[in-house]
Amino acid sequence: MKWILIPVVVYVCLVCSLLAIMVQPPQVFGRIMSKVPDVAFMVLPFKQLWFIARKGRLNVGDPAPDFSLLTVDQKQRVQLSSFRGQKPVVLVFGSYT
Repeated sequence: MKWILIPVVVYVCLVCSLLAIMVQPPQVFGRIMSKVPDVAFMVLPFKQLWFIARKGRLNVGDPAPDFSLLTVDQKQRVQLSSFRGQKPVVLVFGSYT
C-alpha cells in the first residue's frame, strides 16, 4: 500500500504546484513553464488545469473591468468606463502588424 500511496501523493503535489503556477502573472508563468520538461506535458492535465486557473470571475451581465489605453496616435488616453451608459462598445483584441 505504501508503494502505491507515494506516487499518488507526488502526482497530487505536482498537479497542485502546476495549478499554483498557472494563476501567477504571465511573466512568472512563462519563466517557470520554459523550464518544465516535455514529459510533464504528457503526464499532467495541463488543459483542464488551465481552464480552472484562468476561468475568471466575470459572469454574464457583469460590467467589464475598467482600463485605459493610448490612442493610435499616442496623444490621448481613452478609458472604457467613460463610455458606460452612452453607447455600446465592442472590444477587438488582436495584432495588426
